[in-house]
Amino acid sequence: MNGSVSLAYDYPILGVFWTMFLLFLWVMWFVLLFHVIADVFRDDRLNGWAKAGWIVFVLVLPFLGVLVYVAVRGRGMGRRKMTEAEAQRDAFDAYIRRTAASDPASTTRPMR
Repeated sequence: MNGSVSLAYDYPILGVFWTMFLLFLWVMWFVLLFHVIADVFRDDRLNGWAKAGWIVFVLVLPFLGVLVYVAVRGRGMGRRKMTEAEAQRDAFDAYIRRTAASDPASTTRPMR
């Protein structure tokens, strides 16, 4: 065994923090990348060629593509996400109202 062995006490605490910070940024960048790709497909105002162009741009130049997409279309991205959340909330509220208004005797049986 000619190589040096790195032990835990050989790695300084600030090095651990820096490594964890870089790992956190890397994971957050992937989350942002997937949100951008999902938003490209969610947007109804983009035609097929524009969607293909954004996807190619984001995949060929990932950091620049994501930053440009967020800078150019970030406001609409937030608006679409809010509209989707409101639609999901309205659908859930309608389901709860429909379920609560149904006849409880038909859905539950009394215990004996």
